[in-house]
Amino acid sequence: MSDGIRDTLWNDDVGPGAYDEPGTRYRSAVLEMYKTYVEMADRISARRALANTFFLTLNTAALTAFGVLSSNPPGGPPWLLVIPLAALFGACGAWFYLVRSYRQLNTAKYEVIGALEERLPASPYWKAEWTALGEGRDRSLYWPLTHLEQWAPILFASLYVLAFVVVLVAG
Repeated sequence: MSDGIRDTLWNDDVGPGAYDEPGTRYRSAVLEMYKTYVEMADRISARRALANTFFLTLNTAALTAFGVLSSNPPGGPPWLLVIPLAALFGACGAWFYLVRSYRQLNTAKYEVIGALEERLPASPYWKAEWTALGEGRDRSLYWPLTHLEQWAPILFASLYVLAFVVVLVAG
């Protein structure tokens, strides 16, 4: 274990003496709030993953439909594809902002978790883990997932524009 992690893990103001009889109920309440809040942050991450799965499935189905239709295109003017393109763009925009919103929500939740950890004997997330990961600034240590997630809707939207241009040029 790195000394940096050991140095940042423990809160200097909270030692074994802080867990003698006076204030025991207060510390128990803080610990319960901490547990609940960590669980809530985990649930937000699970909901974010579920939303990503939904949008990834939707976009994969749209690309599959495009592939099938490109081999046997329906009749009509190609500009009519603007309607499904707009719908897919809207879905990609919603996905992008949803990921962004989840990132902002989790950022706030983890700041609160860090504040709660100040009342606990250790700060495993806020001080130790986050410090070990370079606080998300050093991509060789850690690249925050939500930064990568926001590229998926942009890539799909770009593919749709490219496909639309190809259909217009070919048609």
